[in-house]
Amino acid sequence: MGPFTALETPAEEPALLKLWTRGGFPGSYLARSDAASLRWRVDFIRTYLEREVPQFGPRVPAAALERLWTMLAHGQGTLLNASRLASALQISAPTAQRYIDLLADLLLVRRLQPFHANVGKRLVKSPKVYIRDSGLVHALLGLGTFNDLSGHPVAGASWEGFVLENLLAAAPERTLASFYRTVAGAEIDLLLEIPGHGLWAIEVKRSLTARPARGFHTACQDLNPDRRFVVNSGLERYPINAETEAIGLPALAGMLAALAT
Repeated sequence: MGPFTALETPAEEPALLKLWTRGGFPGSYLARSDAASLRWRVDFIRTYLEREVPQFGPRVPAAALERLWTMLAHGQGTLLNASRLASALQISAPTAQRYIDLLADLLLVRRLQPFHANVGKRLVKSPKVYIRDSGLVHALLGLGTFNDLSGHPVAGASWEGFVLENLLAAAPERTLASFYRTVAGAEIDLLLEIPGHGLWAIEVKRSLTARPARGFHTACQDLNPDRRFVVNSGLERYPINAETEAIGLPALAGMLAALAT
């Protein structure tokens, strides 16, 4: 059983922001206060590092893995650079990659692969890395409340990862997820190749009046997706232009879940 998602909590903005801030683990989301929620997540991280991780292969120093986990939280949603991480941790790049593999195997980290297409453009080839539960991102950075989070530099990337995980949890089986980015700056945050429903292009914005950047339109010209959405941080749904629609996370997750039935 996975963590709570936006389709399993009330379709109200306060509940959505609470889920984003605390993450989807029941012990964290249902805690009596923000402070109790943060304590639960800090204890969860410590338990994983000290008791759970050693059961899944060769000895991994808990201190090194915690530093790596925290570095990934600071770099939420950025391109994977194992050499840079290894240098900061004073370990080899293969060792850093092995630690990330372990976190991915434990479903704590997601590597979102780049979309491969013959579009005559120079494409970014490195995956993007996300800590899968937003509450763990915030706990690793010491962010206990929505106010702490909203003013932090990681807020936008954290929201992007939160949206990504909720949409993938709702998407039909065999849906392929990727991102698109060219060296020239054309970019789509999330591409979903949905069996029987084509290619969906999704931009994620932490704003109530979200509009896509120019790079999104350029990327859509490259790929010609079947559907185009901009996920905002509220619940409003409205057209941006003839081809692109602004939509809240619960509504888009609901659309994907309906395709799976």
